[in-house]
Amino acid sequence: MAPVAPRSGDAIFANIERVNAELFTLTYGAIVRQLLTDLEEVEEVNKQLDQMGYNIGIRLIDEFLAKSNVSRCVDFRETADVIAKVGFKMFLGVTASVTNWDAEGTCCSIVLEDNPLVDFVELPDNYQGLYYCNILSGVIRGALDMVSMKAEVTWLRDALRGDDVFELQVKLLKQVPEEYPYKDDE
Repeated sequence: MAPVAPRSGDAIFANIERVNAELFTLTYGAIVRQLLTDLEEVEEVNKQLDQMGYNIGIRLIDEFLAKSNVSRCVDFRETADVIAKVGFKMFLGVTASVTNWDAEGTCCSIVLEDNPLVDFVELPDNYQGLYYCNILSGVIRGALDMVSMKAEVTWLRDALRGDDVFELQVKLLKQVPEEYPYKDDE
């Protein structure tokens, strides 16, 4: 049997079961609003959104790998490209671009021109420290953790704060060698 070719983000998005975009956006907004009410401190809400995203990311990677037929990426550059072109398209219906690579190939920016999480959203002045889409940084960090890449993900630009795009910086901290629970020779 011939190996199955990797699927593009568009092909996966066309065949995946979807929820209404407005329902998704408004539900996420309600979650953020409730966190702001419960936690009161914007920095605590940012941490909670990141942790929620991390928990989602460590589970979402399984679905991504099962449905995308993507083979093992050879390096961090390829991994970032797959996240931007396939992952974002598969789960959010948007394509991101990867830019601003450092010389070592361990740090880049993922730029989103369009972000469905922010439809209908305006940040009041007293919440300017809020990274409304911080859940996305957690998702990326969690998914990378599950494929043995420890990463730091931070927001560089945010359209809700007046920037022209959403830009995440993804920095590979270390590649964790895979460990197997048993030895073949025993």
